[in-house]
Amino acid sequence: MPLNEWGIVRAAHQGLVPGANAVATFDQAGGLVVVDFFTKAIIDGHGYQVRAGTITTPIAGDVAVTDTAAEMCADCVAGQVIIPVEFQATIDAAGGDALEVFAKSVATISSAGTAFVPLPMKTNGAAASTTARAATAGGVTVTAELATTTLRHYGFTAEFVQDAGTESPVHVQPLYWEPLRPPVLVGARCFYVQIASATTAPNYYAHFNYLEFTAGQLGA
Repeated sequence: MPLNEWGIVRAAHQGLVPGANAVATFDQAGGLVVVDFFTKAIIDGHGYQVRAGTITTPIAGDVAVTDTAAEMCADCVAGQVIIPVEFQATIDAAGGDALEVFAKSVATISSAGTAFVPLPMKTNGAAASTTARAATAGGVTVTAELATTTLRHYGFTAEFVQDAGTESPVHVQPLYWEPLRPPVLVGARCFYVQIASATTAPNYYAHFNYLEFTAGQLGA
């Protein structure tokens, strides 16, 4: 087999389809190269990012978390799978009382909101097959949350306007979620993020990263 520029022997990617031939990777000294699942998925072009806010323009969130309103989401239909692997929000201005930040998923895709083209985490990778949305002020419409159908993956709340008139430093702290055992969301499914304050909208920057597969690739 030919060596690449790193001196590593590699063959064509065979995917994760059950029953496909496995392909081993060796360095030029004959040592077996072992790569964790997530890194390999990124190398193979399965990783994507959804983001909101630029370096000079933060996004205005919602005024109070509303049941069917989200800030951003990723959708997969039947036959697709998404695995959220990271979420981060940086609060630029905390807004009013009771900052609330959640990441959830539900078994119905979103129905409204500005489309966002997922950014490949392998920068020369293929476009995503899954779809996404991002919109200010809770402008993404998702299915109503029910305890029997909605998974909660991450949550943060803070009563940052105190009775004494002092503020907590939440606005300088990034809110971060990198699950040790991420959920495997088999389509149809919507993964979404809510960011809101009770009385005045917060301003924020945020993104989440996810892996995309076909159900066949994961045996799902």
